[in-house]
Amino acid sequence: MKLVTVSGPPSCGKTSVILRVVECLSGVKTGVVKFDCLTSFDREAYEAAGIPARVGYSGRLCPDHFYVINVEQAFGWGKRQGFDVLFTESAGLCNRCSPHIKSVTAVCVIDCLSGINTPRKIGPMLKLADIVAVTKGDIVSQTEREVFAQNIRQVNSLARVVFVNGITGQGAHLLKSCIDRAPDTLTLTGRSLRFTTPSSICSYCTGDTQIGEQHRLGMQKAMEFDD
Repeated sequence: MKLVTVSGPPSCGKTSVILRVVECLSGVKTGVVKFDCLTSFDREAYEAAGIPARVGYSGRLCPDHFYVINVEQAFGWGKRQGFDVLFTESAGLCNRCSPHIKSVTAVCVIDCLSGINTPRKIGPMLKLADIVAVTKGDIVSQTEREVFAQNIRQVNSLARVVFVNGITGQGAHLLKSCIDRAPDTLTLTGRSLRFTTPSSICSYCTGDTQIGEQHRLGMQKAMEFDD
């Protein structure tokens, strides 16, 4: 089974990109596991397209940590279902997210409307991706698309940059050809993330809501302000 991790900021078009790519994967049994925080309507979209899907919510837990805890079980579900390709779609709630796994094909989705300098603000989920799928390129000019793609390449010079229209499906065949060349994944046991997850064990992690130095315990990172 091929495993493909798909990441990206909120509302960048991750689900639409996956749907358009699956349309190109004719005769290939495909499933999706969506990792989110509080709620999601993507399962309905996938199942309406005939794609088996499961959704997990991290709630108060860090989405990256929730992902790492559950991705092996998600992979096992995909194998039991007999999928040829399993997509995992991450919550993508912060630019520090790190959902990519070594030796597993990694896709980062980012949209042109997020700001021309956005590629420089996104961390491991873009910098360590194998493929960067750019959406909403039809809404901006050719010059803006070229500058946006150049900014992506300056952050990640090794990634394949593909423009995909989530509505018409234009560009999805090119992304599909990249996935066709993806290696099979036999197991996730013993595999490693491409980058560490956000780390913090403090009083606010355990539910404290009070502000003040006397309430801060555990790991801290303070800013310095000049008088």
